[in-house]
Amino acid sequence: MINAIVTTERKVKEASRILAQQTAERLQLPFVPRGTVSIDGLREAHGVDFVLVAKQGQLMLETPEGEMFFHPNMAHLRVKNLRLGKPDHMVEAMGLRPGMSVLDCTLGFGADAIVASFVAGESGQVTGLEVSPLVCAVVGYGLAHFHRDNLVLQEAMHRIRVVQADDLSYLRAQPDNSVDIIYFDPMFRHPLTTSENLNPLRSVADHRPVSLETVAEARRVARRRIVLKENSRSCEFSRLGFPEIAGGRYSPVHYGIMKL
Repeated sequence: MINAIVTTERKVKEASRILAQQTAERLQLPFVPRGTVSIDGLREAHGVDFVLVAKQGQLMLETPEGEMFFHPNMAHLRVKNLRLGKPDHMVEAMGLRPGMSVLDCTLGFGADAIVASFVAGESGQVTGLEVSPLVCAVVGYGLAHFHRDNLVLQEAMHRIRVVQADDLSYLRAQPDNSVDIIYFDPMFRHPLTTSENLNPLRSVADHRPVSLETVAEARRVARRRIVLKENSRSCEFSRLGFPEIAGGRYSPVHYGIMKL
């Protein structure tokens, strides 16, 4: 059972009520009418840590570490730079080209999947896996419904297929050589102290490291490459057998590359 309830904003609108009730039914969570009660009051009354809130046309997750909501964040700048012909370290590590398929095994906030979807284009396919039902609800709804003036970015978001699943279980069910690139961006073993905006995600995310069995399944499923994003000082690259490491010389983040 997920340790959460679903509610709405205080000044509830009909659209928010419908979204909250539909989300509660889909996740098999209690729907609690908000009334005038605070989020902390709801937590205490119902004995939960997490409150999923339908508010202003989107889903937000209230965690003990703060509010988590969907926003394209750095994906906006990265797509802008790509359109200007500037390089992107993740795209280069993937060897990503239009028409390719990408399986992002750790969707999180979805920024990397958005960039991959932009590069893969309409003829490509990006699937994002997220094991946390709460994160999947917030980010999946955000990707499908976020609207902004930048239609190119919006279309890239809307093309992403979001699946709530554990990466190993999902990979086991996939045919051999069925996707071009498989990508992992797990919660870093040694978090970057400057990434405070990730604190709400950390409180609900899956902190298990990528397993050797998962990499073995990825080798079976991927056609071209497996890419692992980690702290530049991480020992995960060597533990998991990634022979090549790429990234900016002074970047705190590097990418392990396994070419198949």
